[in-house]
Amino acid sequence: MAEANEKLVPIEQLIDGCIKGNRQSQTGLYNVLMPQMFGVCLRYCNNHEEAEEVLQEGFMKVFEFIHQYKFEGAFEGWVRKIMVNCALQKYRRKRQLRPVVDIDSAEVADTGHEEIMSKIGTKELLKMVQQLPPAYRLVFNLYVFEGMKHREIAELLNISEGTSKSNLSDARFLLQKAVKLSLQSTKVNYN
Repeated sequence: MAEANEKLVPIEQLIDGCIKGNRQSQTGLYNVLMPQMFGVCLRYCNNHEEAEEVLQEGFMKVFEFIHQYKFEGAFEGWVRKIMVNCALQKYRRKRQLRPVVDIDSAEVADTGHEEIMSKIGTKELLKMVQQLPPAYRLVFNLYVFEGMKHREIAELLNISEGTSKSNLSDARFLLQKAVKLSLQSTKVNYN
């Protein structure tokens, strides 16, 4: 019942309470934003546990720096940027910039977008993105979901623009391969 009441509180009021260090406002803001931000973290992480770590770290930073929010633009966008940056920091700490993946031996046939979406669920697609090698997953997420250009990605990850383009291409290839395999196994299961 408490969560329902927290959602009725305007987000600006929760932000003001958080700036003042009010724990109830922090809990309320967390409860309102957590589901959406957890989805963001899941895309950047290998599994639920890692995503939860990034989420918690991200909210700690939100509460630490909330006084810097200028009430310009969407607050959710500001929080999302913090979550993405926390995921990138976790990635940098792991130092996995250039994993080796053998993609030359695989072939992918073109499959219609509608067919894919009707046969593969969102959770399965998310799992496929999570299984990408870290460098590919980061570039894919930054390009596709955050709308960044290769130049920006290259600067952010300290890689060349060509590496960013190559990682995106390889990520797409691996995802196409995973989708094809999933569709093939679906056909086998129904027969």
